[in-house]
Amino acid sequence: MQFVLIWRHTFMFGLALPLLRTSLIKLTTLQPVARTVMTYVAKKCGVCFQPPSIILIYKDDGKDKTRQRIMPVRNFSKFSDCSMAAEQLKNNPRHKAYLEGVSLHQLQKLYSLLKGHLGGESLAESLEKFQQEETIDPEEDMNKLDDKELAKRKSIMDELFEKNRKKKDDPDFIYDIEVEFPQDEQLESCGWDMESDEEI
Repeated sequence: MQFVLIWRHTFMFGLALPLLRTSLIKLTTLQPVARTVMTYVAKKCGVCFQPPSIILIYKDDGKDKTRQRIMPVRNFSKFSDCSMAAEQLKNNPRHKAYLEGVSLHQLQKLYSLLKGHLGGESLAESLEKFQQEETIDPEEDMNKLDDKELAKRKSIMDELFEKNRKKKDDPDFIYDIEVEFPQDEQLESCGWDMESDEEI
């Protein structure tokens, strides 16, 4: 326990005179208040064009009520960067707890739809344009892409991989799959694996 010695002063005629009596005050340390962390489960996320806003339908983890949160979109135009706007919204301290269950990719899609609307496109045109941007052409030479476009393609491939990956908890998961491929046809030999008598 800590104690603090306090001198009591009396003020007479502008002078501070110490009293003979002192007081002992017991200092107690304050325990931090246990804050309950609210967790929210996102159910649906959408965009409203007029006024421009992102709308989230969510449930409180502790309660059984479904709620709606409207997050207004400010300082966004048809020339804005959708990925940067989505990151700013997701990292905004006011909305961060609510948007934990919403992927950054989905927010980028919503901002892309809003950008298309501000540019005069219909919803169908915006969706088609976004779908074309998110589809990877297998014939495309990715060596010719700049770093930003390459990172975008890689994130699309990672997301597609995670979507199609079989996890241990999946009902149709099989641990060890052995597949025998038919060898009815004669195997073709490749030039690179043939031994040659020529010395290099």
